[in-house]
Amino acid sequence: MAKTRALLTETEREQIAGEHGDSRKYQAVSRIRSRIGDELTTDVEVLREHHPKLYDELQDVVCSE
Repeated sequence: MAKTRALLTETEREQIAGEHGDSRKYQAVSRIRSRIGDELTTDVEVLREHHPKLYDELQDVVCSE
């Protein structure tokens, strides 16, 4: 099965790690910040309202140490 992304693409992971220079890193940060503020927030609300079990699983992954 093909690997899918959650929040970051493989390229964005590389860019955040600085493998493609500072300019690409800052661009990736901007795109990801936008996703977090817009799409991810909406997705979390949908899960919380319509599928609490999946919401709890997501919360466990995000909030675990």
